[in-house]
Parts: sequence; structure tokens; C-alpha cells
Amino acid sequence: MPIPLSYSLRNLWTRRLTTVLTAGGMALVVFVYAAVLMLDEGLKKTLVDTGSYDNVVAIRKGAGTEVQSGVERAQAALVESQPQVALGAGGRPLASKEAVVLISLPKRGTGKVSNVLVRGVGEMGLALRPQVRLVAGRMFRPGAAEVVAGRSIAERFEGGGVGETLRFGGREWTVVGIFDAGKSGFDSEVWGDADLMMPSFRRVVYSSVIVRLAQADQFDALRDAIEADPRIKLELKRERQFYADQSEALSRFLRILGITLSVIFSIGAIIGAMITMYAAVANRTGEIGTLRAIGFRKSAVMLAFLAESLFLALLGGIVGLVLASFMQLYTISTMNWQSFAELAFSFRLTPAIVVESLLFSLIMGLVGGFLPAARAARMNITEALRSA
Repeated sequence: MPIPLSYSLRNLWTRRLTTVLTAGGMALVVFVYAAVLMLDEGLKKTLVDTGSYDNVVAIRKGAGTEVQSGVERAQAALVESQPQVALGAGGRPLASKEAVVLISLPKRGTGKVSNVLVRGVGEMGLALRPQVRLVAGRMFRPGAAEVVAGRSIAERFEGGGVGETLRFGGREWTVVGIFDAGKSGFDSEVWGDADLMMPSFRRVVYSSVIVRLAQADQFDALRDAIEADPRIKLELKRERQFYADQSEALSRFLRILGITLSVIFSIGAIIGAMITMYAAVANRTGEIGTLRAIGFRKSAVMLAFLAESLFLALLGGIVGLVLASFMQLYTISTMNWQSFAELAFSFRLTPAIVVESLLFSLIMGLVGGFLPAARAARMNITEALRSA
């Protein structure tokens, strides 16, 4: 016959101070663990949302990013002329030949310089990104020294607001609009006219070509056609996959760092839980003897003490997750290791992270409570009653 769960809960309430202290230690560990997972999820979400499933990115073979790529004008023309590319108004292909360059801009308030991506887009550039919408000002005029800035750029960098000017490429550019890209990576970019920006940066080739598929399932056909043409030495990826790959290096680092820190901190939390449970066993020796004397088996006693440890861990896990959830209110920025440009993104809590974090806390409780529970189960009934 099992010991009622209310017995375990009542004992935790009786030892309120030690319960709070032990659960608090576990909560801090779960907070760190969940925060790192949320950071990684936020990074992936930001970059994956940057791309559209129906869009295809063409860059030079072997180039990991647009900054490193070079696409000749003849190659770009061949890509956008493929039959798998969707046509817009007037029968013109839905394609944007783009130039991507890194520049350095000072941050507002601190003056600290950081890398920013400047994207020269074609006239179809905005139409290919339905998630991008102007929230202030207007779109830049082709052929004019005008740019529009992502919301993150406008908020964090000097000269990024409407009516302000940015200096790069040997000239000054007037910011005429601010766009919101739905918290995607485009929010951390500055856009302008590709044909005007290329001579300013002394470039004769594009960085990439973005095309919209006529049908979503024609990607393989387009890729095969490009690979079969010896004149086009380009690599094609769906835009969502392309941007997901951009997060791979930083995401791997965050996960390794987070797991390492969580394991180190969890050792302390497990030791704390173990000490708490050993103390509980020592203080309740007579109680354990009584339970055994009235007919409860060793396994029932062991499960009761394990339940206490697991309840303790669950409490710590819930508190840690509640604390971690407030991190979603903050936006942080860091350098994307693939593009070397600053990227702003937010923490993101998902149901999978909630489940994973709670399982992590329960594992800590199980490991920390197993030995004390086993000791309670092995107690001799006579000696336990004698010590009461």
C-alpha cells in the first residue's frame, strides 16, 4: 500500500524554510537553463522568420553568406529568366538583384561602433518580403541617395531615424522611412537602391539574387536547371533554410554554453536537495519506524521520500520558469557569427521549453532524493522506533 501524497506535501510545508531555500536553488538553475533555451529559440525564430518558403536565394557556390558572395550580372539575368520564377505585373519576373555590405555605425547613447548590414535591393525587393511594412515615412526613391531603416536600427543607432542621415560608401544617405519586419532579421538592416549603392561601394557584382517560385514545389526543378547550366556557378537555397543556416554557429555555441553552465549549477542544486532530504530522514527516524511498523513496505517509504524530493524540484522548476518568462520583455543584440553583423532578437518561451525545463528540474530532484530515500527505506524498524 502506498503512502498518501498528502504525507509528502505536509512534510514539505512543515519544513517551510528549508523547502524555500532548496527550491530557490533549483529555481535559479532552471532559470538559467530555460533562459538559454529561450535565447536560442529567439535567435532561430528571428532568422527563420526572415525568409519566405516560396523565395529562393542564389549566391556564389562556397559562399556561406551574402556578404561573402558575388553574382555576376549575366548570371543574375539567367537566374531570373528561368521558367520556374513567378511573374509579376507586366510579365516581369518577381526577382531582386541585391548587394549586401557591412558598415560600422555608432550606437545611440554610448557611441560604441557596431557592424550593420546594408542591403541594396531591386524594385521588387519589398514585394518579395510581405512581412516587411513601412511604419513611418516613405519608401526610398530609385536613383536617390535615400534609405529606409529597420525598426531596430532606428531605435539603437545614431542617424537611423526618419529625417536623419547615415554616412557610408563615401556619401551621406537620408533616412526617409522606417520599416517593421515582424521581429525578423531584416529589422537589423538598412535598405537602399542596389543600382546606386553598388558604385558607391565600388562593386561590379551583386551579392545575391532573390526570386519567387511560380509554385512552391518547383524548387528542385529550378535548382536542377541552374546546376545543369555551366554558365551559372551558383548555389540555391530556399530563403527560410538560408537564414536558418545563418543561426547554426551561434545557436550551437549558446546551447553548449547553456548546457555546460546548467550542469555545473545543477550539481550544487542536487547537493542542496540531497542535504535537505538527508536532514529530513534524520529528523524523522521514529516516524519512519512507525510507518514500517504499521505495515508500509520499504518501497512505499522510498517512494514517499522520492515524492518529497520531486515536489521540491517541481516547485523550483515552476518558479524558475515564471522568472524566465519575464525575459521575453527584453530585446538583446549580438553579433551574428555568420554575417558578422549585429542582430537584435528577443527571448522566446515555447511549450517545448517549458516541458524540457520541468523535466530537467525533476531529474535534479530524482538524483538528489534517491540516496536519502534509499536510506530511509533501509532503516531497521526496531532501531528506528527505539530512536523515536
